[in-house]
Amino acid sequence: MAELLCQTDSYIQEFDATVVAIDAASSAVVLDRTAFYPGGGGQPHDRGWLLADGETLAVTKVARQDGQVWHTLDGALPAVGTTVHGRLDWDRRYKLMRTHTALHVLCGVVWRDYGALVTGGNMEPLQGRMDFEFEALRRELVQEIEAKVNSEVQQARDVRVRILPRVEAFQIPDLIRTKINLLPEGIAEVRTVEIVGLDLQADGGTHVANTREVGHIRVVDYQSKGKINKRIYMALEA
Repeated sequence: MAELLCQTDSYIQEFDATVVAIDAASSAVVLDRTAFYPGGGGQPHDRGWLLADGETLAVTKVARQDGQVWHTLDGALPAVGTTVHGRLDWDRRYKLMRTHTALHVLCGVVWRDYGALVTGGNMEPLQGRMDFEFEALRRELVQEIEAKVNSEVQQARDVRVRILPRVEAFQIPDLIRTKINLLPEGIAEVRTVEIVGLDLQADGGTHVANTREVGHIRVVDYQSKGKINKRIYMALEA
């Protein structure tokens, strides 16, 4: 498995690496280290570029497969052993970081004040949705949640990432906030994301370092998706 630089530092925008495997049929390569997020937990994969042998190749897709992180490239693949320079589409990535942290703020508020578990979620840059186990969701409650979420953002809470041994991680109360535990069985370590004073849960995505970077959050819609499944849509200012 490649060294996933984004797991410990979401702010790395460029990096050097070596090609360790290629798949000509899929036009994809594996690197020994990467700052590209391969997607997961509702967060889309990163995009960007690899500079190799004087050529700039667009990275159009990044995905985990068979224990490796594959980077799909637009152009001729560099050979195994080639040194490459990776550069993220930072504007897109940073918007996703802000969005992901905003969703954790929303999750933290809903869990703390209403005890509702997450049943699903998804995001794109500056917009996302999250589903919760609510029996009823009315306009007044949605407005209340929006006000509470923005109050938490304005608290300028630090966001801390830790990678813990599995046994230690699962001693944390309410570490899993989703209805279904999505953590693979048998993993030795668990990555946690903490919004200090509000939220602490297992998570593999990229986040900003402080909630003040999120900016103002608007709840733009809400829907019933079942008897005890309600969806909240949110958007961030550019």
